[in-house]
Amino acid sequence: MAKNRKSSKTSSSIETSPSLQSHPTRDELYAIGKSLRDKCSRQDHAVWRAPENRQDPLDLIEEANRGRIPQLVPIRHGRMLQSPFTFYRGAALHMASDLAGTPSSGLRVQACGDCHLLNFGAFATPERRLIFDINDLDETLPAPWEWDVKRLTASFVLACRDNGFSEDTARDAVLCCVRSYRERMVEYSNMRVLDVWYASIDAEDVKRTIQDEESRKRMQKRLEKAQERSVLEHEFPELATTAGMAPMIKENPPLIYHLREKGHEEQTANVQRAFARYRETMQEDRRLLLDRYKVMDVAIKVVGVGSVGTFCGILLLMASEHDPLFLQFKQARPSVLQAYAGKSLHSNDGQRIVHGCRMMQSASDLFLGWTEGELGRHFYVRQLKDMKIKPLVELFTPSVMLQYAEVCGWTLAHAHARSGEPTKISGYLGKSDTFDKAVAEFSIAYADQSERDHEVLMKAARAGKLEVFVEE
Repeated sequence: MAKNRKSSKTSSSIETSPSLQSHPTRDELYAIGKSLRDKCSRQDHAVWRAPENRQDPLDLIEEANRGRIPQLVPIRHGRMLQSPFTFYRGAALHMASDLAGTPSSGLRVQACGDCHLLNFGAFATPERRLIFDINDLDETLPAPWEWDVKRLTASFVLACRDNGFSEDTARDAVLCCVRSYRERMVEYSNMRVLDVWYASIDAEDVKRTIQDEESRKRMQKRLEKAQERSVLEHEFPELATTAGMAPMIKENPPLIYHLREKGHEEQTANVQRAFARYRETMQEDRRLLLDRYKVMDVAIKVVGVGSVGTFCGILLLMASEHDPLFLQFKQARPSVLQAYAGKSLHSNDGQRIVHGCRMMQSASDLFLGWTEGELGRHFYVRQLKDMKIKPLVELFTPSVMLQYAEVCGWTLAHAHARSGEPTKISGYLGKSDTFDKAVAEFSIAYADQSERDHEVLMKAARAGKLEVFVEE
């Protein structure tokens, strides 16, 4: 009996142990978020004024160019010159520097870091479902959630202007985006943590939000085409040739080319060692899958505006004569947010990006991993073109732009809810459109700033201060 009483006492002491504290209620978390308005009101987010000591846009471009492949930098300049919108897409460092001086609630999430509207899209999950999510996380890092919201909404203003839409449409697009973010954050704050983690946005769900019949049909065709494409029948003929002894990646300079700086044997050995390091970052079952393939060729491939000039490329692997696999490797440089939000906890920036993908995306690529090259460069690896569908923003009507803004706001809310505290963010945002209107004012003012920065770049190019290559 004495033993039983002792056991009972021990059980009771465990139940009341101070280490097992009750979790704050949703109302308490909401109140904490709401109280943050005292130090940073929602209206504070409306203001954008360039500080007197703001860095020169050209200096920031030069800073961003450091370490890039020199012969590709003119392509980067040429793309950024096309319009204020393309400039903005290549100016993540500019905005990170500017956002660092703007008001913040103090709540942090795993942030995208380069959250513009073309970094969203549809892609395949390992289970072969098509989902809509953020698809470029090269700059991801823990940071204030407001930074992603503001970069996304300012991109809508510039995209609307690029399409020739009215300023009212641009403002409405921002309001739709932020309202969607705010309302979806409420939904996620009311869900169980696991349910938030399991949630995803299917491409079919996105299609149903499109009211314009022509645009809906166009998306349906693109979904069907993406699902019908195969690596063997489509990507392999487009990207590879079998004219030689072994399959090789087709050259298309200056956008796709083989490195010729070192001897073939040395280059092959370097690739194999980096590939072996990449293999070790994968789950055991996926390593076994990868081992079915053999690396056949590697080439540099120029990608989006922000990454032009970094060491990015494609690997061709074969499991058999008729079983190809293309992997994309992208150089992982320190995030543009690092100087303003804090250093990454990961020593390899490829690992930083992989972690960000797994935190923010509802499903990540089957072959996602990271590695380090012989010269100390960091890389991350994923499949190339795995049913990826990018938005054709240039074809959007005003109504479709607004609907797309709503979907992007929804997607960003889900990404932030996975790593952040959605109830606190909801408490800060509140039920009114106060924050929405403030961000609309900021976005219009910042789009104006980007246009001024673009003009600085244009003047420098006209004066011959920048080397520029314009693609046909």
